[in-house]
Amino acid sequence: MHRLLRYDSDFLMQQSLSATEAMGNNVQALQGYALGLTTRWATFYEPFSTFLGTFLRVEEEKIFRTPPWETFQDYMELALFRSRLAKEKVLGSSTHMNRFLLQETVDEISRYGSAWLDAAFGGGPWENIADLTARKVSLLNRVMYDFPEAIRDIKPDFGFHLERSGYEKVAETDRFDLYQVLPSDAGVAVNPKGKPVLIIPPFVLGENILCFLPKEKRSFVHAYANQGIPTYVRIVKDIQRNEAVQVMTGEDDTLDTRYFCEAIRARHDRAVTLNGFCQGGYLGTLALLSGELDGLVDAYVTCVAPIDGSRSKAIVEYLQSVPPRFRDLAYSAKTLPNGSVVVDGKVMGWVYKFMSVREEAPAVAFFKELEMLRGGPEEATPKISRVAAAINHWLIYDRVDIPMEITRLSHASYTIPIAVDGTMPVTLFGKELNIRRIGEMGIPWLICACEADTVVDPPAALAPLDWVKAEVTMFPKGHSSIATSWSSPTSQYALHTKFGKFRGPVRFQLDLQEAKRTSRTRGRERRS
Repeated sequence: MHRLLRYDSDFLMQQSLSATEAMGNNVQALQGYALGLTTRWATFYEPFSTFLGTFLRVEEEKIFRTPPWETFQDYMELALFRSRLAKEKVLGSSTHMNRFLLQETVDEISRYGSAWLDAAFGGGPWENIADLTARKVSLLNRVMYDFPEAIRDIKPDFGFHLERSGYEKVAETDRFDLYQVLPSDAGVAVNPKGKPVLIIPPFVLGENILCFLPKEKRSFVHAYANQGIPTYVRIVKDIQRNEAVQVMTGEDDTLDTRYFCEAIRARHDRAVTLNGFCQGGYLGTLALLSGELDGLVDAYVTCVAPIDGSRSKAIVEYLQSVPPRFRDLAYSAKTLPNGSVVVDGKVMGWVYKFMSVREEAPAVAFFKELEMLRGGPEEATPKISRVAAAINHWLIYDRVDIPMEITRLSHASYTIPIAVDGTMPVTLFGKELNIRRIGEMGIPWLICACEADTVVDPPAALAPLDWVKAEVTMFPKGHSSIATSWSSPTSQYALHTKFGKFRGPVRFQLDLQEAKRTSRTRGRERRS
């Protein structure tokens, strides 16, 4: 039989103390919510002061060159644009906040009720009620203090650490260093007769995303190297200390790529597979179309590369919603002490956040972190994911300035479509570039895209198929997943494997290597 409710003085005293402690915890939790939202808001708008200074400087020049009525109209359109962004931000914030608080409330009611009944019928400890509210305070402390600490602490394991063993510097120009990535798996050696690959990282995302967590075997470059493939990566030099990087043009980028391909071919006596990731794929495509890499590259891979960025729905819709007057790259420009003008990396990252403000608003980020670290009944204090810490380290600390002329090339991809005849929206070395040329070169091309990519929508990555025959591999998830998720050799879509009708880019490279070896063997047999 159930025991009768207990109304003895000890029980009432304990319940009173527990309720008082719970009330104090709730007040502390409320302060934590306020501090968390304020901190996220400040972080989100940190680049605003930089942007505002640049905006006012550019407008000081434009306002005297533009008729007053046009200026008034432009500013009215800007106000409407800001109101739409605010609406999206509020909708996204309220959705995530309501979802978290609703689940939290349901859990609290269930747990509170269970705790009170247990205590009332003598079946459970009286302090449970206070423990429930203490759990909320603990969660907020994890989000506010433990998670940022984990993000900072991941630095030694995140990205390239070229000063360590495992990387060999092979060549350099005024703008780039060329490194060979050595295998990190014990027992794996570089195949000296293997087919080499040169990986071109993006400027915007940075090279570290391609060496995400190498110790945990989540590294795009090591996915190649650990198969014994001669693996090379082009690393841009520090833009703050190298004027040649600051003033770099598309022609400079192409000529440096040619120089590195020549160095790799000299080491292995074989033509190179060029692999461009995101913006690196777009620049690699322009280099191939210029003719400067003829005879040096005999296979090509692009991963989530915006070959025709104008087909990326989210970015194009965002750009089109910005009044034409304010689409000028000058608003994201930054003048360095030596007078060079570059694109401010923090402002550029801020702009990308505004493009998906419904998912990137400060309140959204805060409640996402709360949901991630809240855990469940069976896991009261879940481990902080090292992958989540590494991604946030990349987003927070891996923003660098970008050469203005390189940014102009990419900007053209998102604002001007490839012409009907295949002509690209930019030129190099004073001549037009046509996408059909890669087909005419007769080199195999693997195009990798991600189904849920909102930065480079699949149509933008697959645009070359309108003019060139190429192999396609589709991956699940979003833009960086090829580097962060599927670079793991044990993942469902591991890069060195075949999955369904697709093959990963490392598998593509290994098959090319094997085909070449078989061809050479057959050639020797025929000669004998």
